Amino acid sequence: MSKAWNWIVPHMFGILAALLAGPILGRLASVHAFSIPALSLSGNAAVRLGADVVALALLLSLALNAYREIPDNGRGSSFLRHIVIPLAVLTAIVYGDKAFRGVGLPLVERFGSVRYLWAYTSGIIASGLWLTVAWLSHLGSLREAFCPARHVKRPGQHASADDESGETNLDGVQEEEPQDGSATMLLTGTPPSMLGRYKVLKELGRGAMGIVYLGKDPTIQRFVAIKTMRLDQIDDGTKLQEVKARFFREAESAGRLSHPNIVTIYDAGEQDELGYIAMEVLEGSSLKQWSRPPNLMSVADVVHALTTVAEALDHAHQQGVVHRDVKPANVMLTKDRIVKVMDFGIAKMASSSKTQTDLVLGTPTYMSPEQIAGKKVDGRSDIFSLGVVLFELLTGRPPFIADNLSALLFAIAHQPHPPLNALRKDLPPMFQEVLDRALQKELPQRYRRAGEFARDLRACLQSLAA
Repeated sequence: MSKAWNWIVPHMFGILAALLAGPILGRLASVHAFSIPALSLSGNAAVRLGADVVALALLLSLALNAYREIPDNGRGSSFLRHIVIPLAVLTAIVYGDKAFRGVGLPLVERFGSVRYLWAYTSGIIASGLWLTVAWLSHLGSLREAFCPARHVKRPGQHASADDESGETNLDGVQEEEPQDGSATMLLTGTPPSMLGRYKVLKELGRGAMGIVYLGKDPTIQRFVAIKTMRLDQIDDGTKLQEVKARFFREAESAGRLSHPNIVTIYDAGEQDELGYIAMEVLEGSSLKQWSRPPNLMSVADVVHALTTVAEALDHAHQQGVVHRDVKPANVMLTKDRIVKVMDFGIAKMASSSKTQTDLVLGTPTYMSPEQIAGKKVDGRSDIFSLGVVLFELLTGRPPFIADNLSALLFAIAHQPHPPLNALRKDLPPMFQEVLDRALQKELPQRYRRAGEFARDLRACLQSLAA
């Protein structure tokens, strides 16, 4: 929504200013002193008519921007998107007629009253028909916005799954009646029919925790992504209780996060030795698909996305929640161009379910030196990981590359990252400075807060524009 205000406010301010400026300027003595004989207009009429024309031009420009920016999501936004231009045209014709009849009557007379009336009537009829056709053609989208429960077959979304692809197509999902024997199906690998109060519709993918399902809350008719973790593989009873306690503690911590750029967690529970977390379902794709040539994002888009991620991380860190697995696959760019950070606390939950010999600490490429050393981590670990993501999205490769896992971990912990200007000579020097600070091995030399990282990223964007 904050991005939308960047084009809405200037247009609205310009329209209001034009409407106010016409009557005010028209009262000036200097305006009354001149006229436009060629158009048979007095100075007062010319100024007021010019201001009205500017206001109508800004109105049409606002409508065109709205058509480009409003997402075509098959629901209320789609309906608004397709009626905004014909509605603006109809408004401009009606108001323009009022303006011409008020101060531009000499122009109407020069054009011819009969011809003007025909032109006005034709415009009203044409724009009215246009608006009516657009309204009726997209009435289903409006109905979808108010009655989503009737359209079970088309959620049309991608799940916020933490699988490596970062996106899962849910088109054509059909609701199925629940069946009995969920425990048996868990053992055979078939999806359970229910997890808690959620009806399981289909499998979406497999990620760090386990299988990810598309589910539906039948009480409020809401689709959810359900991420699961097998608990029956832990033989040690004491360890099992510790894992369960940590699982729900982490889910509760992540669920406390209320931020527009963090995926919302609705619920967590356990059924048949299967822990699960129900969360928001998104439509879009992860940044992973934009991390390799020739699909690299523009520098401005990269900086804007990661600035948003840094601000979201800063919010989480202030709530005492550390992500621990920041990577392109865990950042979703929705169809509405909204950045969403996924899987807070998931890495810690997944690691706690493994034995010491099969420890999962996160994705090695994006781990911080303190993660590798097994030390206690705080928000600065996420900042290092975000620095790795920034380097990768700008250059098309991660800063640390090795032939095997041991060499990779050693490089992250001890070797410097490559200079950015060796791979991207078109970037201002400030980009190198920001990356150098984010990728410092020693904590005191790294950014203290993700908010500071976000501030410098915004400065990078300004230096790019300059």
